[in-house]
Amino acid sequence: ETYFEGVEKVCAGEMVSIEAGGLKARRFWDPRPAELRLKRPEDYAEALREQLDRAVAARLRGAGDRVASHLSAGLDSSAVAATAARLLAPEGKRVVGFTAVPREGYDVSGLDAVIPDEGPLAEAVAAIHPNLDHVRIAPSGVSPLDELGRNFFLFERPFLNLCNGVWVAATLDEAKRRGLKVLLTGIAGNATFSFHGFTFLHSLLRRGRLVRLARETARLRGRGNRLGTIAAQTLGPIVPRPAWRAIARLRGADLSLGAIAAIDPAQAGRLGVLRRAAERGHDIDCRPLADSVAMRVRMLRRIDPGNYIKGTLGGWGVDQRHPASDRRLAEFCLSVPLDQYLADGWPRALARRAFADRLPAALVHEPRKGMQAPDWHEGLCGARGAIAEEVAAIADCPEAAETLDAGMMRRLVEEWPQGRWNDRAVVDRYRVALLRGISAGRFIRQALGANR
Repeated sequence: ETYFEGVEKVCAGEMVSIEAGGLKARRFWDPRPAELRLKRPEDYAEALREQLDRAVAARLRGAGDRVASHLSAGLDSSAVAATAARLLAPEGKRVVGFTAVPREGYDVSGLDAVIPDEGPLAEAVAAIHPNLDHVRIAPSGVSPLDELGRNFFLFERPFLNLCNGVWVAATLDEAKRRGLKVLLTGIAGNATFSFHGFTFLHSLLRRGRLVRLARETARLRGRGNRLGTIAAQTLGPIVPRPAWRAIARLRGADLSLGAIAAIDPAQAGRLGVLRRAAERGHDIDCRPLADSVAMRVRMLRRIDPGNYIKGTLGGWGVDQRHPASDRRLAEFCLSVPLDQYLADGWPRALARRAFADRLPAALVHEPRKGMQAPDWHEGLCGARGAIAEEVAAIADCPEAAETLDAGMMRRLVEEWPQGRWNDRAVVDRYRVALLRGISAGRFIRQALGANR
């Protein structure tokens, strides 16, 4: 305690310090910006372009002649990669855009509601920027457990998404092989410049603007948005929690903690997990907030990326940088009126308008979201034996078994699905609950000693 006294760390808008009395945190960023009023929608788009240009430029320092970037079929990383390409073009410098794709020949039938292969749209971004090189990353069949040991030493915390970790590690391997030192991402874009704007619907309801609400609903329906989604966003902030959960059950969603987490129920009760989560602004029921600023700030504070940034720098020599979480960019986006984010039936309308100058029309007008690693289950199935061994080791470790529900995890291994791997219930239980439980269990065991 004396050795570490005075050490400070900045994370998610808080300053954490280790003092003589223990670990203490104080919040230094709690934005409540005044609403920005400009004359025309294009004025907001122009201002956003200037903000992202500046945020990306600030993160190109020290990158050299080439910079790496994530490049998906969504608005976040594609806007960042395209912006970097535009900024570097006059200097003759290049961007290498990495896109996670499923293995060649993977059956994407039944996934029409999402973009299962983001490669073609990402390639279309690269096609309009001569200095943007496109690289597809398809680490299919790789076990999500392979990096557990290295994750412990690099990140010093359980890795939250082991399936995404497969293509993340493969991307970093390729960036290192190419000698790239800086990797740009689109992390936090959905809380800042590409915010969906659905809270505008509830604000119309709250203000009694029912005609405008009906018009916006009709426009959203006309662009393929589901009525259930529109109703949830409009009424969610005021529907009582029991009613919200009942409606979710009718729609086939399981909002219980056990559906998405492997924590032991008794231990969760003793620790007051749900109460403490609510105090920290986390809601496992995924209810929208009436206050869009508070909701987006909560999104920004949800995860501290510091351990991951440090880990990728130490493990691969690659510095991850997140322009979309730039403080000045975030404060600007939080000040923009909601009717700029949801307009003419388009969620994320501001980003679509602002970046039409640097992204292909097919991507700008794509209503679907990309799906990361749709073939995630292939690597999982190949590791079923190793998963069973990890679960058994967790059950044999008192400290891990005290926290995690090893019995539930064992049942999941025994009741292995035979298909429908991308159904929500299967994804929640296997991709989320089981793998996060394994990640946490391995972390506990390694923290106690390699033989535990």
